[in-house]
Amino acid sequence: MTSDILFIRRGHLRDFLERKKDNLKKEIGSYDSDYILNASEEDLCQHLLSKYLIEKPTLIEDKKYVYDSKDVDIGPAKGTLVMIAIPFDGDGELFQYQPSTFTLNPPRGEISNQELHLTFEMTEANAQKLQQIHQRELDEIKRYLGWVKTDVDVYNGSLEPFVRQSVSDRKEKLLADLGMVTALGIPVKRRDSLPVTYSIPSIGKKPRIETPKVANKPFKPEPILIEEEYEDILKLIHNMALVMERSPQTFRKLREEEIRNHFLMVLNASYEGQATGETFNYGGKTDILIRHDSRNVFIAECKFWRGERELIRAIDQLLGYASWRDTKTAVLLFSRNQDFSSVLGKIDPILKSHSCYKRKHDLKSAELRNETTFSYIFHKPEDKNREVFLTVMAFNVPM
Repeated sequence: MTSDILFIRRGHLRDFLERKKDNLKKEIGSYDSDYILNASEEDLCQHLLSKYLIEKPTLIEDKKYVYDSKDVDIGPAKGTLVMIAIPFDGDGELFQYQPSTFTLNPPRGEISNQELHLTFEMTEANAQKLQQIHQRELDEIKRYLGWVKTDVDVYNGSLEPFVRQSVSDRKEKLLADLGMVTALGIPVKRRDSLPVTYSIPSIGKKPRIETPKVANKPFKPEPILIEEEYEDILKLIHNMALVMERSPQTFRKLREEEIRNHFLMVLNASYEGQATGETFNYGGKTDILIRHDSRNVFIAECKFWRGERELIRAIDQLLGYASWRDTKTAVLLFSRNQDFSSVLGKIDPILKSHSCYKRKHDLKSAELRNETTFSYIFHKPEDKNREVFLTVMAFNVPM
């Protein structure tokens, strides 16, 4: 072997990985305050994760080939230099750092683009011996790559919580400096006595809305319906759907508006309005909504399944009605198809094909994690940072 030593020339791998995290923190610290406060936190975290996650090198042995072969002087004798190239996937920079586990005689080689080059000098033409030497060296390199993988797996495994905490810390500091909070929970007051049929777990501490001291800055906090309240509303809707399934004769002939009214009765029996009338009410062509300061915070549309085009139209309506950042929405989708499973199979692809789809959203409640409930994050058509929670709840309504 004549090449430089691999896995040592640029120092310790653990130091390299720590520098990566330091650079990540510096990048977060370099963002303009209005940018980091207005940007979607999830999108920002995902961007940083994709940038700073490390892909471990993996040799593609079945693609190796002889890169070069030529006569050379080896001391006083003539010999042959053979260079074997092994392509690899992943970050080639990692070949140059010593992992936490190592030997005192690390392998030698060169990295060129996405290839590992191993050079051998021989004074005799002996293909079998070359194969043995080459394989022994390759096995040692793979052993080192296994140690590299161990270090990188630890780094990658710690990266997501590190990114989220670092972004959160920066935002909290900026908001503290401005005397703000990110968003204010809308106080949706639960009634003291609920119908037993539709009872759900109590909220516990009631959320309060506070008036922030908003500086004259492009960023300003906005009220939101907190996610726990959102899921409680969805659970009430889910429980009402169970009643429909148990009493098919009652709901067989009802129209969309009449079914919607049953949901309104359940919701208004469980929640109180803030200052006027009902918390859940009609709003233009919207079926069910919560408003705060004349802005929509929760919106639901009741629709019968009439195919992809109608479902897309309902989504477009919800996105048009959404006004605050993090508005919570729902589509209550009633199907009178005999093949309800076929309808369920179409919902997820339709939602993901929408131009404003961002990602799936995992609901925390086990009660809502079922095959008829689909939850997503969408964005407003004019601004990808203004995210909208969208949950589709499908119900089988008998003919």
